[in-house]
Amino acid sequence: MEDQHTGQRQLFESQPAWIEDDIRQGTVATVVLPDGVDKPLDYLVPERLVAEVEPGRRVIVPLGRANRERLAYCVAVRHSDLPGTPLKEVAGVEDPAPLLSPRMLELTKWMSQRWLARWGEVLEAVLPAGVRLSRGVRTDPLLIASGTAPKRRLTAAQGAVLEAAATPATAAELAARAQCGRAVVSRLVTLGLLADAGTRPRESLRAAARVPAPHLRPQALSLAQSAALEAILQPLRQSRHETVLLFGVTGSGKTEVYLQAVEETLAQGRQAIVLVPEISLTPQTCDRFRSRFGSVAVLHSHLTPAERHAEWREIASGRVGVVVGARSAIFAPTPRLGLIVIDEEHESSFKQATAPRYHARDVAEWIARSAGVPLVLGSATPSLESFARCQAGEWRMCRLPERVGGSQLPAVITVDLRDPKSRSRGAISPRLAAGIRWALDSGGQVMLLLNRRGFATHIQCRACGHAARCGQCDLSLTLHQPGNRGICHGCGLVSRLPHDCPDCKAPQLAQRGTGTQKLEEQVRGLFPAARVARMDTDTMRARGSHERTLDAFRARELEILVGTQMIAKGLDFPAVMLVGVVNADAALHLADFRAAERTCQLVTQVAGRSGRGSAGGRVVVQTSTPEHPAIQSAGRHDYESFVRHELPLRRALLYPPFGSIVRIVVRAAVEDRAAAWAGTLVERLREAAKRAGLGNNDGFRVLGPAPAPVARLRDRFRWHLQVHGTDGTRLRALVVAATAGLKTPDDVAWIVDVDPVEML
Repeated sequence: MEDQHTGQRQLFESQPAWIEDDIRQGTVATVVLPDGVDKPLDYLVPERLVAEVEPGRRVIVPLGRANRERLAYCVAVRHSDLPGTPLKEVAGVEDPAPLLSPRMLELTKWMSQRWLARWGEVLEAVLPAGVRLSRGVRTDPLLIASGTAPKRRLTAAQGAVLEAAATPATAAELAARAQCGRAVVSRLVTLGLLADAGTRPRESLRAAARVPAPHLRPQALSLAQSAALEAILQPLRQSRHETVLLFGVTGSGKTEVYLQAVEETLAQGRQAIVLVPEISLTPQTCDRFRSRFGSVAVLHSHLTPAERHAEWREIASGRVGVVVGARSAIFAPTPRLGLIVIDEEHESSFKQATAPRYHARDVAEWIARSAGVPLVLGSATPSLESFARCQAGEWRMCRLPERVGGSQLPAVITVDLRDPKSRSRGAISPRLAAGIRWALDSGGQVMLLLNRRGFATHIQCRACGHAARCGQCDLSLTLHQPGNRGICHGCGLVSRLPHDCPDCKAPQLAQRGTGTQKLEEQVRGLFPAARVARMDTDTMRARGSHERTLDAFRARELEILVGTQMIAKGLDFPAVMLVGVVNADAALHLADFRAAERTCQLVTQVAGRSGRGSAGGRVVVQTSTPEHPAIQSAGRHDYESFVRHELPLRRALLYPPFGSIVRIVVRAAVEDRAAAWAGTLVERLREAAKRAGLGNNDGFRVLGPAPAPVARLRDRFRWHLQVHGTDGTRLRALVVAATAGLKTPDDVAWIVDVDPVEML
């Protein structure tokens, strides 16, 4: 490419002219590098490697004038005329079998175009680290990695241990098999290439140790459940694609519909992928599927690379019929895929926050369409994008308007925090406190939602108003106890907070705002006899902490569960008689056009945790804006009324689902540099729009540049801009055209987010 290959040139020049046509025929591999190079590159495949180089394998290729060896993904191989300028040769093959099937290669190429990401980034994202660190083994029909690793990366002893780990063994047995010391095995465990003791994944060990909650098959489905199941089974039995949205109130039995649809899938000898939005939901979902079907593969971010690698091998071998996991589980290598289910499909966690910024729902639809299988989406509060696609007739909606088992939706009491009678010295109003006491006295359990972690949300001087802020971000420090620590929830910086104001030296800085840590303290003070636990990212860091806390709550070892949004959805505890929403306005007024939608979804979802048992339940929602449509709709359990209110507003502004958005965020250490580069991008976008003939009549507009709502993060100033249009394909093409050949200054970085779900 950049250099001529000397040996190849000499070969051409030394041959007689009469065989020149034969010489110019050869095998060419098209490869994609994981990083650094945007476009695919062509390399000549030497005769000795022709039998090994094929799409889906990784190869070693020389790059640049120094011919530095790089690992690359082979995405295509062809036998054709060679170009006039000789190609460099493939230097070697990394994997003895492909890691990616043809369908996955096609998917990753589509993803790179859909979300404007480098193809190499996407290829790296769909393969777990444990698979990429290991070499492939053939497992028909999809090829993935086995326990062996490249010797050029590992010592001979480490490679021997990984070879020996192909079958379960203890650490001592592995060391004996590989004829090495135990330290070699320990090192591989530390690196994440082996699970503890080299036996089987830790997830499997935990699952074996837990007593899963039973989930009995009901004697009969409700009429609405039966209709929804039949809507799924029709395309399933005909091996055709259809997207079915189950729009059912909380407790309406959507999970049982999933289970029976999966049951039919397994009966056909096929596999199912079930996605859930939160790790906290994974244990409960796995319990339900294990109780019905036995073995279940689990994929989520708390697995080590070795554990994820082991799960992939089980899935690819076809030995496991059900895959349960978070966002990235959509890439599970199922050789006989028959069904995809996405529970709580509205959740923003299905959108990847870093490059490639894909949405699992869109990826699932592509895979389901390509494989000719049904895609099932479920939610009590579907995203407006999904709702609109059903209204347009693209997807099929099945309503489940009533709870199963005779339980009723709980009564919702709204507490107006503007009323002095509703206030108290803490975060719990007298009405909420009375509700908690009623539930506890009745032998029930309580869940309290506050989507703010920490002790106090900000620290401020009463005398001069100075607020403790992060030195790297445009964010207030959140007080965490013990230790009087100020933690930035943007960059994670931890600072010891002073006792006196650093500006005016006034004593005792005031703690303002309430986080889950302070709420837990207040609950313990008001109800000292109650057993209380907290679920947020601070308390759930340890492996298995989600399972332990939820199992204890299910076993009635806890009476009050305080938490952030991770307790708000999907969880089913029949003894919960009261749910309290401590601050329903926490995200309602953010600079995000989805703020109202998310608030309505969150309050509706958490309210649905109450009253699932025979004793019934209540919900207390504390808010300073009780008149807001999002709060009112959630209080009536009438999400559709919110949709009817919100969709016309979105249509008028051409916001999703009636238009597409591409957001570009520019970062630099010097604010003027970020602002200037954002301005350059805006100019190029407007010029490209003129050339393409796009204007206001096409819904095209550029907003910005302007400082981002969080104007400084991790010591970098942030400016952003948005490009809007009614046609997402044309909009993406415009961004590509406007930024083609653009050389970014060394002191500036920028990202492109197609169809963003976070606007801060």
